[in-house]
Amino acid sequence: MNASNELALEPLGKELEAGIAGFSGLREIRKFDTGQSNPTYLLTADSGRYVLRAKPPGKLLKSAHQVDREFRVMRALKDSDVPVPGALYLSEEESSIGRMFFVMNHVDGRIFWEPDLPDLTHKDRAPVYDAMNAALAALHSVNVDAVGLSDFGKPGNYYERQLDRWTRQYRASETEKIENMDTLIGWLEKALPADDGVVSLVHGDYRIDNMIFDAGDPTILAIIDWELSTLGHPLADLAYQCMQWRPPHESGFRGLGGLDRKAIGLPTEQDYVDAYCKRRNIERIDNWPFYLAFSFFRLAAILQGVLKRALDGNASNPERARQMSTAVPVMAAMAVDITRKGP
Repeated sequence: MNASNELALEPLGKELEAGIAGFSGLREIRKFDTGQSNPTYLLTADSGRYVLRAKPPGKLLKSAHQVDREFRVMRALKDSDVPVPGALYLSEEESSIGRMFFVMNHVDGRIFWEPDLPDLTHKDRAPVYDAMNAALAALHSVNVDAVGLSDFGKPGNYYERQLDRWTRQYRASETEKIENMDTLIGWLEKALPADDGVVSLVHGDYRIDNMIFDAGDPTILAIIDWELSTLGHPLADLAYQCMQWRPPHESGFRGLGGLDRKAIGLPTEQDYVDAYCKRRNIERIDNWPFYLAFSFFRLAAILQGVLKRALDGNASNPERARQMSTAVPVMAAMAVDITRKGP
């Protein structure tokens, strides 16, 4: 983390003292180095530690960086079986920092940045994956009407809407022609599955480094980064997580490709999918290649947006953004390979 000169201490402190019960004495603001979308800051105050997430400065793509949606979904899940930080305060656009932000409780625990969990022993790795699996099943089992999120997404075919959204986002941030992305978009349009009517709350970026674990056991204390959450198809989260583990481990993408998962104490992809299906009472999953390929496409579109923000000068971490830009053609190529050869 780095000390932040972006946010003025005194006006922000005054706003939070007025808006958060018990908040007092803002002393320090430090920006987290991680994260590519919404800038995130650790706030240290006399009353404790907090985390602030804000929209980035500058011109933004439509429908992106909706921190108010993050705040809403965490508030809604407060008393559910899905662990989330306590959401404390949501600002207006004309806030003391000049843009919308929200503040949540700071959750002290472990974040695992590498999916092969190199810092854990062989016997301690599988329980972490099982905890992720159980939390995902719990998320998709949330009664959205009961928690007040029945209007959190648009009706109709989730994948049709998502393909349209991310194609438009990709085109808006396109910086060069990538033939595999064009091929992939065409294939996805033709392979869209029929709407099966299944709807659940989806996280949208469900991965191991968006979870905070207890310091001593595999309990998940909080799932974070809900910016892409919506009402959608639950298999989107499952396929997205499995997709992230497919790139080569040595490639710089922190994948599990090329590793003998069972030898290091991790479940295979099939084991993980089977455990999820058992928890959700799903007999089988059809069209798995489509779900995987779509996940690769969506991630590539997201990373292209990160690159465009870096080039425009308003990325949260510009250097990291440029490094990540090399992943876009790689993701597109892997997805096209799945469309031709299967999973």
